[in-house]
Amino acid sequence: MQNPSPEQAVIRQLVSWGSAQESVRALVLTSSRAVPHAPVDALSDYDVIVAVTDLRPYFESRTWLGDFGPVLVVYRDPIRTQEGFERFAYITQYETGLKIDFGVCEVGLLRHYASAPDLPIEFDAGYRVLLDKDHLTEGLKPPSFRGYIPTPPTEAEFQTRVELFFHEATYVAKYLWRDDLMAAQHIFETGMRQDNLRVMIEWRSEIDHGWQVKPGPYGRRLKRWISPDLWASLEQTYARMDINALWNAFWKAVALFRQVAMEVGQQLGFTYPHDLDQRAITYLQKVHNLDQDPLP
Repeated sequence: MQNPSPEQAVIRQLVSWGSAQESVRALVLTSSRAVPHAPVDALSDYDVIVAVTDLRPYFESRTWLGDFGPVLVVYRDPIRTQEGFERFAYITQYETGLKIDFGVCEVGLLRHYASAPDLPIEFDAGYRVLLDKDHLTEGLKPPSFRGYIPTPPTEAEFQTRVELFFHEATYVAKYLWRDDLMAAQHIFETGMRQDNLRVMIEWRSEIDHGWQVKPGPYGRRLKRWISPDLWASLEQTYARMDINALWNAFWKAVALFRQVAMEVGQQLGFTYPHDLDQRAITYLQKVHNLDQDPLP
């Protein structure tokens, strides 16, 4: 008899555990491991929805997590209410390398999903029922596997993204001028690059691929969906903790954002705000050269 694959072994362990827990009524696997032919590897986690009749014991004590191996670290998401039902999450990394993201919810939430006209995004991205003691999932619509694929922005969303990028750039320029490099690096990475430049590049990528691909959180799959030249330009926006290197990376990020945003605007029929762009560039240059040209 052929030995089960590592994934099959984990699935069997989950089902065996859920079957033995009276309060556990259903287990649903979501995310990449529930999507046919999705790219997974040895470090891909298991996203598991656990529907229970009594949620509080699972939240108040995390000893049950040890049923799947020695726990290394846990991130505990607080209890929140969704559609009138409580849920929380335990993001669990085990010493063995196994990682399970447990989303624990009241059974009523799963019933709500099954009766709703549309699937929640986490289910529409892909799901697989592992255990269902009470037929809670029988009404679930089949997934389209399009959950988390970006949709084309409206022109208002496009304009807002441009303005937000330059807004964050004013903070980075100010902190660089003050030699507050940790603050500058933080806003540069989050406000400029992750929150705005990444999104604009993802829109550009989706235009090239017909709005059919999932870039992944934080841009983790972005490299495979954009051109080598664009990726090389993005790499140049990263710099060591050095004032001159950071200023250089800052201006490269500004130039790259402008280039990609103008391409996105042209492809979607949106007007790029050249007036805002020029006024923002003038201001940022003034801050960069503040010793020579002080602000009023």
